[in-house]
Amino acid sequence: MSGKRLVVERLCVGFGAGAAHRRVVRDLSFTVEPGRAVALVGESGSGKSVTARSLVGLAGSTAAVSAQRLSFGPHALRALPEPGWRSLRGREIGFVLQDALVSLDPLRPVGHEIAEALAVHRWGTRSGRRDRVIELLREVGVPEPEFRARQRPDQLSGGLRQRALIAAALAMDPGLVIADEPTTALDATVQAQILDLFGAIKARGSGLLIISHDLSVVSRLADEVVVMQAGRAVEQGPTAQVLGAPRHPYTRSLIEAVPGTHPKGTRLAGLGRGALCPQPREPERKPAPVVLEAIDLLKRYPGPDRDERAAVDRVSFTLRGGQTLGIVGESGSGKTTAARIVLGLVEPDGGRVTLDGNAWVDPGRIVERQRRGRRRAMGVIYQDPLGSFDPRWTVGRILSDALDAAGVPRAGQDGRIRLLLDRVRLTADHADRLPTHLSGGQRQRVAIARALATEPRIIVCDEPVSALDVSVQAQILDLLADLQADLGVAYLFISHDLGVIRHVSDEVLVMRHGRVVEAGPVETVFHAPRHPFTRQLLAASAAA
Repeated sequence: MSGKRLVVERLCVGFGAGAAHRRVVRDLSFTVEPGRAVALVGESGSGKSVTARSLVGLAGSTAAVSAQRLSFGPHALRALPEPGWRSLRGREIGFVLQDALVSLDPLRPVGHEIAEALAVHRWGTRSGRRDRVIELLREVGVPEPEFRARQRPDQLSGGLRQRALIAAALAMDPGLVIADEPTTALDATVQAQILDLFGAIKARGSGLLIISHDLSVVSRLADEVVVMQAGRAVEQGPTAQVLGAPRHPYTRSLIEAVPGTHPKGTRLAGLGRGALCPQPREPERKPAPVVLEAIDLLKRYPGPDRDERAAVDRVSFTLRGGQTLGIVGESGSGKTTAARIVLGLVEPDGGRVTLDGNAWVDPGRIVERQRRGRRRAMGVIYQDPLGSFDPRWTVGRILSDALDAAGVPRAGQDGRIRLLLDRVRLTADHADRLPTHLSGGQRQRVAIARALATEPRIIVCDEPVSALDVSVQAQILDLLADLQADLGVAYLFISHDLGVIRHVSDEVLVMRHGRVVEAGPVETVFHAPRHPFTRQLLAASAAA
């Protein structure tokens, strides 16, 4: 056991000078004892991540950090010089960042990245470090660790990248692990495995500081919860007390926004628990027409060992107008590859896709120039909107670019931009802002507005809410439901979160190792799953 505890007393963090100074964390206090876990929860912008970065000396050169006491064991953290931080980080305090794609070097295999964490602290020999890398990858649930260690981050799914990042943070078996949204990109089964791993770390005597918007993760792992709003702790105490009998209205609103227990048609935010989302004015009495059909899609990729692996293996499905087809499965199961084939961004090795009954993707028969005129029928919302925007462009220019692609004359674009912003509950003033000056929820609303710019019949949603805190996630899910009711748009909705899939979907597709193992109406699949893997996913989600 490390025997070292983290003590935080009256932590304050601010940015800017003089009249521009802005405090983002105010008088925050908590203690992480050895073998115990504390969770920080709250909306985006509440100060959670800034707190975590301040505890490892990474708040930034412009940050003003003060505290009555800030210590880890014998180390007074506020007085620590940079060489002291470099010695402490990794060896005694492990830090798991939220964005694995940005945090990992895109030019190096992930195995080299993890090995470097060991080499910096002069751990073992070169061959010993190689063995330790494989051991760590296996420990965090990476399949084929010897193969995956030789791949670059861009060759891995989001979940596999996140697991590699966790492996790097755990390499030196630190006495304190600070994890910022460590399970955001992970499916239910891998999330359960990672939570078991964190539980084992606690059992060995290390402390954990977990930042998460997933209250199921918090309830399973944390001994104490600190609920943050606008930089302050509005409620804190034992997990069972805070989540089971919350006293503060803000805590209650977070708990009520969780989608897992609410069926489709239930509003999650704004109108209170149990309120219904607006339904179409004239519900169709007969099945809606098929707007998209995928038939026997096949896509193989060569690996570092030169063997080809099927990322998508004979996948078929249909999507009807105004409805939502959810696709769920483990990280690396082929969900996103299937979506990219449907969008015409990846050429399959076999199979075809039809759009409104006409060929859309058909290898050797349809080329991009034949799709170009019909692309406006299909939109897309990505998991990371910031990564899909040009950071130099204002919101107005981002939307104008989408309208250009739709053939809207420049003379009429200002009005269309205002309409799009209003449709996603943003004001006209947002058109002049840069994406970096928006919150995560506002950026996702801009991404939805961009997807709507061409007036599509279908929108592919690839993990559109996985990076959002629970209250903002609720607002975005309500918005997507409203848009579907008003516009009749169909969604192909990809998510690793079974609660989200159940809430948004009419039909669901369960994928594993590139194949569809089960499909059907969402309530049928969730209440009476036939395939063992579906039952495993549901059990892991219930346990998390």
